[in-house]
Amino acid sequence: MHAILAKFWKSNHLLRSLVVASFAIFLICSVIRHLLLQSNALDLGYFDQAIYLISQGITPIISFRPYHVLGDHAAWILYAIAGIYKIFPSVYWLFVIQSAAFATSAIPVWYLAKQAGLDRAKSNAIAISFLLYPLVFNLNLFDFRPEVISLPLFFTAIWAARANRMGWFTLCVVLILGCRASLALSIAAMGIWLIGFEQRKRLGAIALILGVSWFIIATQGIIPHFRPSGADYVMRYSYLGNSLTEIVQNLILKPWLWLGRLLSIDRLFYLLLVFIPMGWGFSIRHFAPLIATVPVFAMNLLSEMSNQRDLVHQYSLPILPFLMVMAISTVAANPNRRSRLILVWSLIAFLALAKFGYFGSRYLERVPMLSGAYTAIEQITTKEPVLTTSYFVPHLTHRVMIDYTKFTEPPKDLNKFRYILLNLEQPGWASRPELAQQIFSEAQANSAFQLQYQQDQLYLFVKKS
Repeated sequence: MHAILAKFWKSNHLLRSLVVASFAIFLICSVIRHLLLQSNALDLGYFDQAIYLISQGITPIISFRPYHVLGDHAAWILYAIAGIYKIFPSVYWLFVIQSAAFATSAIPVWYLAKQAGLDRAKSNAIAISFLLYPLVFNLNLFDFRPEVISLPLFFTAIWAARANRMGWFTLCVVLILGCRASLALSIAAMGIWLIGFEQRKRLGAIALILGVSWFIIATQGIIPHFRPSGADYVMRYSYLGNSLTEIVQNLILKPWLWLGRLLSIDRLFYLLLVFIPMGWGFSIRHFAPLIATVPVFAMNLLSEMSNQRDLVHQYSLPILPFLMVMAISTVAANPNRRSRLILVWSLIAFLALAKFGYFGSRYLERVPMLSGAYTAIEQITTKEPVLTTSYFVPHLTHRVMIDYTKFTEPPKDLNKFRYILLNLEQPGWASRPELAQQIFSEAQANSAFQLQYQQDQLYLFVKKS
């Protein structure tokens, strides 16, 4: 058996098997989480509704975030995804796309390792270490974000740059820019790294020019046009100013406003979280690729939102490609660094920081209501407006109008909805039991509605024809 495993480890089949197996694991985990009613309006319902509306030729204005989807992060890649929805609209496409993005990223990671001169065994170990990086598993469970599509593109762009494949490099850069406006800063910083440290001046210039240009176009043109009220990311840096221009000015002219924050315990702990899983490849001598991560680290460290400093949300994703490149360079410069060290270290980090334990704890909290919930959802038979709780939204977003109960903006007029689906015991994210009870009482007293289904604390009201 040992001989067979050793032969397989060195064969051409391992990478293929690794990609297929990881895709299956990622997809199964994300689908199970969704079926357990753990996905939410933000962000799965948000992107599912946007893509559905695009596929139907309807202006993608999110009903519970009333602005055009391009006013969020100028993510025009959603229009490409909508082509699949035209064939068959289903939220499960998003799980397939996200799982595929993570799993297939192992391919360019493997080729980057080979490009650096590593043997097959170490290349395999590094590809596995990428898949075991805790952010990969955790983010795959965090609903859906279009920027995950950029991950294999970043790795491929770096490989293409080192191979002098201008066409592939430029294509990857353009597609990355379509995933999220802020990724333009990462692309521009990657250009500086390529020019200054990789001696790829032409390709670096392409990245720098495209990154800076798209950032200006997106933040000063596209986003303000589709969202005149302003982007909410500015609020995360309110201590620095009330606009992007003011924030940039104060970063340069008033460093005392932000320097102290960089030395706080939670910021230092965040840096530890990011680097520890890659401890097997950490090296100051090979830090150059991390120049491309400076904008992302700056945004995350300076933000007032703590979820920008964890390995659960999407904010650290653009850091990962350049962490991997640093680690690959470290291993290439140290031939004695063994594959076993890479695998054991990565596995320990995964076991310590990946959120697989949620499937035995918090993801089971709604199991008792599953039968009643899906029975109620099946009785919502038309595309008319729905008011519900946040975790029901991703199961009902294929319509023009849907909203969820939130205490910051309680619904003012129930009559604009055809269906009201509530759970008084578990009112959902951004809501409270008293708000759910208030809406329940209003629906019960409204003669236009009738109670069509009820199980325990779950209620479905339907407007009379």
